[in-house]
Amino acid sequence: FIWGVSTSSYQIEGAAYEGGKGLSVWDVFCKKQGAVWRGQNGDIACDHYHRYRKDVDLLKTLGVKAYRLSISWPRVLPQGIGAINEKGMAFYDKLIDALLDAGITPFVTLFHWDYPYALYLRGGWLNPASPDWFAEYTGKMVKRLGDRVENWFTLNEPQCPISLGHYQGMHAPGLKLSLAEALLAGHNMLLAHGKSVQAIRDLQPHSQVGYSIATQIRIPASDSKQDIDAGRKAMHGVLNRDLWNNAWWSDPVFFGHYPEDGMRIYGKDAPKVKSGDMDIIRQPLDYFGQNVYTANKFRAGENGEPVQVEAPQGYNRTAQDDWVVEPESIYWTAKFMYERYKTPILITENGHQNLDSVSLDGNVHDPQRVDYLHRHLLQLQRAMDEGAPVPGYFAWTLMDNFEWAFGYKVRVGLIYTDYATLERIPKDSFYFYQKVIASNGNSLHE
Repeated sequence: FIWGVSTSSYQIEGAAYEGGKGLSVWDVFCKKQGAVWRGQNGDIACDHYHRYRKDVDLLKTLGVKAYRLSISWPRVLPQGIGAINEKGMAFYDKLIDALLDAGITPFVTLFHWDYPYALYLRGGWLNPASPDWFAEYTGKMVKRLGDRVENWFTLNEPQCPISLGHYQGMHAPGLKLSLAEALLAGHNMLLAHGKSVQAIRDLQPHSQVGYSIATQIRIPASDSKQDIDAGRKAMHGVLNRDLWNNAWWSDPVFFGHYPEDGMRIYGKDAPKVKSGDMDIIRQPLDYFGQNVYTANKFRAGENGEPVQVEAPQGYNRTAQDDWVVEPESIYWTAKFMYERYKTPILITENGHQNLDSVSLDGNVHDPQRVDYLHRHLLQLQRAMDEGAPVPGYFAWTLMDNFEWAFGYKVRVGLIYTDYATLERIPKDSFYFYQKVIASNGNSLHE
């Protein structure tokens, strides 16, 4: 079983203007007044760029077998395409070598939202050339790192940069496009995924390739067959004229077509699919990554149609977005997603947003996160015991970091980051997860 932890480049690296790095859309968005909580940014973040060796030592102490990192596209290709920035590339060379020296397998995500600003100025994901830009970048990374990296993820949570970034205006690049334009950008992103997979397979046939979504988790309100059917229908349904669903972002990747209910709901706003598009998007994958945080419950209404059940008063929630804590979310995600897509389910993110602080004893006690991880891992084991193939679990995240539009308002890490000194303090959850890994999950039952 692959025990791991995930991070992303813009959230931890810092060094936003060092070593020849180009601007990302997040570098620019953070300068927009009111865009990020208290005007914060990722210029320094956790300074992982300069402190990666100590962070790898912490990963080794934690005992993880794998580390899911992302590459900053504009750090290695300042213009998004063209010549590689050797200083930026050297950082990832050194980081991956350090991981391998520590016995940790790198899982590399190629796009975790920090899109090159130079390509944004050329139309970004709306430009029909954007899939080829991403394929070019992919090929360059595989050629340079493929001698040491065998596990790749193309995109992380495409719903987020498209909906939050291009439709709702809450994330970089801060656009409020029409639904039709946002869906077009999403279609180009899916084409980019397909072309990226093709590039990886062509250059490294033995590689393992995955794709991760921001799982919109909809689960049954009870164990009755009717509610389970309603939960399944909601999980795979396009329920509203927004971009927050699973099937629109998954069916093309695995089935080669958009879901019928999505085409019906989006209507004339749905993108025009050209001949051959779906052949590109639908590529064989080794992992289907699920990012699991919260869930909504559904019961069967009239004619079995799913009806959302409101969370009870005083529900257990996180500090960010008031997300309900629902441990069964990970059980139903593994179960429903494998049932539909028949591809091994890798939990690529799972974690708890909290308001942690250093206690008088100098330690960071985060019992809510410990309980969250404990309960979710028990539910994941339940899904596996019932036949869901889950080869691994990556906790989100290694250390407190820049949490996008929330800035440094909430803390999500297993390690506390003191942003004034950049000191790292492992939390109780770090030691809890360390014990889980060392026992291969047996400690969950103690």
